[in-house]
Amino acid sequence: MARIAGRFGRVEPRASARAYLLGLLSKAERKNCWQLAEQAGYVRPGPMQRLLRYARWDADAVRDDLRAYAVEHLHADGGVLIVDETGFVKKGRASAGVQRQYTGTAGRIENSQVGVFLAYATSRGRALIDRRLYLPEQSWCGDLERRRAAGIPQEVRFATKPHLAWEMIAAALAAGIKASWVTGDEAYGQDPRLRAALEARGTGYVMAVACSTRVRINHGRTPVRADTLADRLPATAWQRHSAGDGAKGPRYYDWAWIHIGTGEHRHLLIRRNRTSGELAFYLCWSPTAVTLAELVRVAGARWSVEECFQAAKGQVGLDHYQVRNWTSWHRHITLAMLALAFLTAVAADAAPKQPTGPHHSSDPIPLTVPEIRRLLATAFPTHVATAAELLHWSTWRRRHQAAARRSHYQRRSTDEPTG
Repeated sequence: MARIAGRFGRVEPRASARAYLLGLLSKAERKNCWQLAEQAGYVRPGPMQRLLRYARWDADAVRDDLRAYAVEHLHADGGVLIVDETGFVKKGRASAGVQRQYTGTAGRIENSQVGVFLAYATSRGRALIDRRLYLPEQSWCGDLERRRAAGIPQEVRFATKPHLAWEMIAAALAAGIKASWVTGDEAYGQDPRLRAALEARGTGYVMAVACSTRVRINHGRTPVRADTLADRLPATAWQRHSAGDGAKGPRYYDWAWIHIGTGEHRHLLIRRNRTSGELAFYLCWSPTAVTLAELVRVAGARWSVEECFQAAKGQVGLDHYQVRNWTSWHRHITLAMLALAFLTAVAADAAPKQPTGPHHSSDPIPLTVPEIRRLLATAFPTHVATAAELLHWSTWRRRHQAAARRSHYQRRSTDEPTG
């Protein structure tokens, strides 16, 4: 809080922000304004709602603070920036950016919002350091009334997800983050403008692409599909490497790399599952010569962002918000990212400085983000609600639920056709 206190001009939103962060780190079942207000001992959710909607503070400035904080605690050689997106399933059509669209969170097309995120990963840990809410072009960008109702600033225009990713990467590099590599999945690897921007910046990349991607071999003279090229490789072209540690130990795959194009440091990297034979493909570029093992390390780092999403949603309520406004979304997401960065920094600082070798059955594993949150939830004093306060909040919730039900029934009766 000392880092971000100066971002709040008044004591009331500053106190609410502290209570909000403590609530995100608490054992509260849901991390929305109602439950966070109850957790803090407030008699109504107003202070939390004002913090997200009306209070005067700059979420992007707090984002800059958390980015610097994460880098300060996680910095190590070989840092990787990772771009990815995650979905937030929502009802209705009023939430900023919501529409029926594919989201990997549900694994299908759902009514949802999609956020594009940037993560920073090193050997010390990983954290989310930036975010952008994707605004669909057809259903939102040209609908002025809908934009106004959701509080979307006039200057916000349509931008593709790869363009949003580049904005965050460029901002991170401009802020002084020492990261030699960027990685991302096919949604970002398939965009030639993003790859060109990274090359112009002198930043290496290992970006996933589709099997149908055409590359040029023989010094750029022969175009060929990536999967066709993989089928032609001899057995000697494949090497076994670990893509990093998973929950059950090192994740070993077979890997091959082929020089493509006319540039000296441009490759197609191919990963093969040792059990199923399933293939994955990556376009790679680096400003200097690198080894296959280094490209494999960067490709494996992409899973770090999935771990960030899992921890952010499971531990600090990244997806627990109940807000519709553009500003409110960015404020909640930023505070949740800050709470996660704090947990990650504590875990990194508590980790052994030197590897301790294989663990015996009686050796505890290093402190994890979930375990640190459990300890903090016990260590920080929390408001102990009286019976009257519990009854007050029960009445509050049930009154609002009744109002919502009446509104729903009225809307249903209005929509029913009359015969």
